[in-house]
Amino acid sequence: MDRNPPVIVKDLNKSFGSQAVLRGINLEVAEGETIAVLGKSGGGKSVLLKLIIGLQPADTGSIHVEGKEIGRLLRRELNEVRKKMGFLFQEAALYDSMTVEDNVAFPLERHTRMAESERKQHAHDLLKNVGMEQDFAKMPSEISGGMQKRVGLARALALDPVVLLFDEPTAGLDPITAGEIADLIVRLKEQKKRAAIVVTHDIHSAKVFADRLVLLQEGSILAQGSFDDLQRSEDPFVVSFLRQDCGSGKGR
Repeated sequence: MDRNPPVIVKDLNKSFGSQAVLRGINLEVAEGETIAVLGKSGGGKSVLLKLIIGLQPADTGSIHVEGKEIGRLLRRELNEVRKKMGFLFQEAALYDSMTVEDNVAFPLERHTRMAESERKQHAHDLLKNVGMEQDFAKMPSEISGGMQKRVGLARALALDPVVLLFDEPTAGLDPITAGEIADLIVRLKEQKKRAAIVVTHDIHSAKVFADRLVLLQEGSILAQGSFDDLQRSEDPFVVSFLRQDCGSGKGR
């Protein structure tokens, strides 16, 4: 029996006051598929992630994660679904007062019944998987921005999620480090076969890790497909967007 896609977004709309941020978004993400959501700052990319994880409510439309409609869940039910989603924040969002190891082990302590020794071993394994096994005892302030992103990614994987959500994973990083993060996303995709949605300004990295690019314009999906598909588009916005040298940036 075929499984439904882990993430299904239907006719999604979201406004803040008189400003329409998302307009009629329809999107499915298959198991093992990584999509990159691209667009100008303020185009609704990060808002889409917040709606999927239930941090903000949609105005109309629906979001299903693993068959559960996010907008209809009670808080306890939503928290259970969130355990199936790993979220990497734009700024990594590590706890300053915790070591790298304790940051990664935190979800395990909060949501599992693992013994402390088991949590530590699992945290070490996750950090090894992102190339941070030598830095487990350091504080976040003692490591670089790129290393913090790696730790944030290890923490996002702690509960073995079905869906991964990344908000600007290469923002603020130099090109070499951004490339390393992109390569890491590819490796984890090959190992874990998880559905992933990556919000990014970084077209160069998106070409590396994404199976499909989704380009938003004024809150609507203007184009989607492979990078080659978008390159063949004659739409003026698509052409100009792909030509620009998209570096890091912060968007809504």
